[in-house]
Amino acid sequence: MDERDRFIELWITESATTQKVLDRIPEGSDYRPDPKSRTAQEIAWQIIAEERMMIDAAEKGTAEWAPGPLPATMREVQAVYERQRIELADRWRRLPASRWEGTLEFFGTSRPVAPMAWSFLLDIVHHRGQISTYLRPMGSTVPRIYGPSGDEP
Repeated sequence: MDERDRFIELWITESATTQKVLDRIPEGSDYRPDPKSRTAQEIAWQIIAEERMMIDAAEKGTAEWAPGPLPATMREVQAVYERQRIELADRWRRLPASRWEGTLEFFGTSRPVAPMAWSFLLDIVHHRGQISTYLRPMGSTVPRIYGPSGDEP
């Protein structure tokens, strides 16, 4: 298995875990641990936008930040992610090796695609971790992520 195949395998695994976390965000929750913090729904939308931006940039060679308006309900956000994670896995599989090994323009700087993809995957995992710390204070439960949680032994 080469690096690209390993990335795709991990992307698929991590996106399934992210879906489990997003599915635990209660509808209508506006919880934030601090006034400067974003809500779980806002963070979830950032994850969605980052994932889409990264594959678009890998394919086109240019990163563009255009997250679109935040959906009104958490259910809409969850549904968008459910569709997107399947679509993006297919797009990563179809990405030519020449693009994976190529470069992209990242807001004025030329960057290699592969390290940028890994960096975005790690950032998405980070944001998913933020959401997981919100779940119990919002009255929800924490799913298994890399092993048992206090709610799913």
